[in-house]
Amino acid sequence: MRRLIQVSVLFVLSAVLIHPAAAAARKLHSVILGAVHHEPYSQQGDPAGFEAGETSLPVRALLVNGVFKDWTTGDAHDVTERSFVVRRAIQMNNSLPGDKLESWVWQRGPWLLVRRDTGRVTVLKLRDYDPAVSRVSWFRNYAAYCGVIASGKSLYAVVDQIAARRPVLAKKLAAFDAENHPDPACGPTEWQRDPMRVTFQPAGMAAVAYDIVSGSAVLVEGSSDEPDTPAAQPQTK
Repeated sequence: MRRLIQVSVLFVLSAVLIHPAAAAARKLHSVILGAVHHEPYSQQGDPAGFEAGETSLPVRALLVNGVFKDWTTGDAHDVTERSFVVRRAIQMNNSLPGDKLESWVWQRGPWLLVRRDTGRVTVLKLRDYDPAVSRVSWFRNYAAYCGVIASGKSLYAVVDQIAARRPVLAKKLAAFDAENHPDPACGPTEWQRDPMRVTFQPAGMAAVAYDIVSGSAVLVEGSSDEPDTPAAQPQTK
């Protein structure tokens, strides 16, 4: 019996050592955000993402296993020990047809989800996100921001959750005029941990708070289960 157990153990160990999938699973990935450098930045180059008073954009490289993947800007937010989010910085060709010299400008781009365990980089599609209006405030795997619906006529309080199939919260705050609106349209969105609550501060209006009641967890690293959407209940201050 002891001999049979020893043979079985050796067989399992040899299968793990030689199986390509097992070897790939053990591979370590190096995910690094490089040193910050500042690039010239203006409203003309980035009408939607530019914030008042900016003259430069802090930019740093995202490197995976020593290979350049993308440019990023701003602070990263750790979602779990295996993943983080950071905003992409885009170099846009600003040359006109016939220009002899190329002209490039920097723009703020979408948010990226970066996996430390696999090295995978995914562009996040946040619902009703508008680069001219939305300033994302992260808590855990929740993104809270003021959004603008597709028609461009309404300002919404939005809480989106990574990997969820629908937003946790989408509530109308006010009518919105894209050509004539306060800048910024909303003040900083604030999170509270216990109870989980998020407060939106639309310009010219009273702050509005919503309690976020968690449902089953939606794993950032991936899940085959159907995610439950937490309920949200408003509490106007």
